[in-house]
Amino acid sequence: MPFNSIFGWLMKKRIHQIDLFRKYPIEVQKECFDYLIEMGKTTQFGTEHSLSTIQNYEDFKSKVPLSNYEILKTWVSKSMEGEPNVLWPGETKWFAKSSGTTSDRSKLIPVTKNSLEDCHYKGGKDLLAIYYDQHPHSKLYKGKHLVVGGSAEHHALREDSYTGDLSAIILKNLPWWAEIKRTPSKEIALMSEWDEKIEKLAQSTMKEDVYSISGVPSWTMVLMHRILSITGAKNILEIWPNLELFMHGGVSFEPYREEFKKLIPSEKMNYIESYNASEGFFGIQDIKGGDLLLMLDYGIFYEFIPMSDFQGTHSQNVISLEDIELNRNYAIVISTNGGLWRYIIGDTIQFTSTTPYRFRVTGRTKHFINTFGEELIVENAEYAVAEACKATNANIKDYTACPIFMKDGQSGGHEWLIEFRQAPKDIQHFMRVLDNTLRAINSDYDAKRTNDLTLVFPKLNNLKSGTFENWLRTKGKLGGQHKVPRLSNDRIIVDEVLSISCGTVLDMNAKNSSS
Repeated sequence: MPFNSIFGWLMKKRIHQIDLFRKYPIEVQKECFDYLIEMGKTTQFGTEHSLSTIQNYEDFKSKVPLSNYEILKTWVSKSMEGEPNVLWPGETKWFAKSSGTTSDRSKLIPVTKNSLEDCHYKGGKDLLAIYYDQHPHSKLYKGKHLVVGGSAEHHALREDSYTGDLSAIILKNLPWWAEIKRTPSKEIALMSEWDEKIEKLAQSTMKEDVYSISGVPSWTMVLMHRILSITGAKNILEIWPNLELFMHGGVSFEPYREEFKKLIPSEKMNYIESYNASEGFFGIQDIKGGDLLLMLDYGIFYEFIPMSDFQGTHSQNVISLEDIELNRNYAIVISTNGGLWRYIIGDTIQFTSTTPYRFRVTGRTKHFINTFGEELIVENAEYAVAEACKATNANIKDYTACPIFMKDGQSGGHEWLIEFRQAPKDIQHFMRVLDNTLRAINSDYDAKRTNDLTLVFPKLNNLKSGTFENWLRTKGKLGGQHKVPRLSNDRIIVDEVLSISCGTVLDMNAKNSSS
């Protein structure tokens, strides 16, 4: 039997297990909870927090406090020094540099053998299982799978312990069934110098028969454009005629969707979103165009904090999966087989279904603008940008936004820094659509914009090409899973970017004071 057929058969077997937690989510989470407590009670963390005495979820909440990286980093440091049984049984050798942080100091998230195999790899297999279930005649495994991943570096304390992007840790430990069809070589895939890496990625992979790609949309686009530049091809299908699937995550796909349609002009091309962070693999788009299915049997126990009650690790209102409400914004709290205990990961989600549990990512607990009570979240921004692009035939490479604070009796506002790949012919119309879309979908924003009393029409800085890449380079965060934060409630990021840019400023307040 051909390998592609065998692989497809194996993937379909997993669908029955996925159906199990679709039908019995609370029971599967209870099994996961019991497993974590049993494994964790013999660890140093478990001893200090009396995990052996925990009988139920209420015990767990009373004896184990909410945590974040600042709280857990002392335990992580012990693991990095080689101590066994700190947060999870055995020795932890891998530490993923967490993406999404804007500080110069990276968070190093422990990755155990259990979390790698039973969470991250399982998520990758499930993504393919879901795809094969949707496309039973797929020939995906006849060709190569292109991984646009990050870099890895050895940690200085121990020869056998290293840090890097999660994608790099995954690449360095791939099982045989994934390795035999992957491209490029590990030598190229794990390069840390991103400019050189893109060039070598392009030169090596454009000669392969690529059937599928996985990566962050923005950096995958950079690679594709470089390949087209080298080859002179009109689109990527002239290079990879059998390409049928792009597995993406890390950022919203909406601002990039139209550009991908141009790069890959085929109705047969498929896209699947996943939600895989350094802390765990959380969700997969299990229906075409739908929201993400919460993956419940990966060794992760979920809790949630309503954002209306969010006070960081001092939050009092923390609930389990069975008590969530639809269309309410929650901060995610996880306990995992990677040794994270009641850890607030910093992402926010809204559930759109409970049968099964499906959700969409709405932003970050710290990535929002709420200086004037407008409660602008990343989900709002992504949708508005996509609508503005659609209305003006524009294409955006990257963007960020922040508040303009009130002073001298003047109203406040929002300042947008946008780097266009294809700028709109009428940039004023672009900003009007963006502003009007935000007003239509966010009543708080609309109220603050009324008569310009609190918020005036948004200000745009049209940045030169390469500005955000230069900013990421100054942070040591160029390439891989690193991304530009979309929203900030202060001006730190925007002022840093503006200091290395001479973009064109569009101030339309005088013309749009009555918008």
